[in-house]
Amino acid sequence: MSTIAELRLPAPETTLATAFEHAPEVTFELESSVSKTHPCLWASGVDRATIETALEADPAVKGHDLLVEANTRLLLDLEFVDGEGIPQLCNPLLEDGGSLLEAWGSNGWWQVRVRFPDRDALCNAYDRLLEQGVSADLRRVSDVTDGEDPETRLTPQQREALEAALEYGYFEIPRQISMEELAKELEISHQALSERFRRAYETLVDEELQPTDEQPPTN
Repeated sequence: MSTIAELRLPAPETTLATAFEHAPEVTFELESSVSKTHPCLWASGVDRATIETALEADPAVKGHDLLVEANTRLLLDLEFVDGEGIPQLCNPLLEDGGSLLEAWGSNGWWQVRVRFPDRDALCNAYDRLLEQGVSADLRRVSDVTDGEDPETRLTPQQREALEAALEYGYFEIPRQISMEELAKELEISHQALSERFRRAYETLVDEELQPTDEQPPTN
């Protein structure tokens, strides 16, 4: 049985704090499948000029290249100063066999979702963060039985957004709460909530439209 944990980490104690200061509306999301040499981040909520200026101002960033510009999102290949950047954020979590599932940042905070072999590995990772001066906030912990595949379902933050939207009447006609108000209830930015909804809708539609013979068996 493995353990899935979601942690919230302050950017000033991890990475890209200066970039967040120069582009407070930005939402970063780690894209791990594009580059094998440097971490790649999706940036949304700001225009190209703003994010490029923010990255150039951040002392942790050695260089950056724009890989994809898609509507309101930019995919950036980043090179960090040795010992800093995304590795600084994630490596303490992965030393005991942890696997990074997601990492995203907004409003000067990073949130990561990691699969650990067991709860002991999670505790060790948490202790390492504290020893390095990172004020880690453990948001959610769940155990996953063998055979489950959490990456094919809604992520905890997507489920939280949808449940909150249902509870507060966002889906009612007329709506009982605006997206801006709902984002405040969840203590996230309007852009971050919009992105959660977009990804949640995409996941639900994909699962609904996937051919029956291609869907994983359910118990």
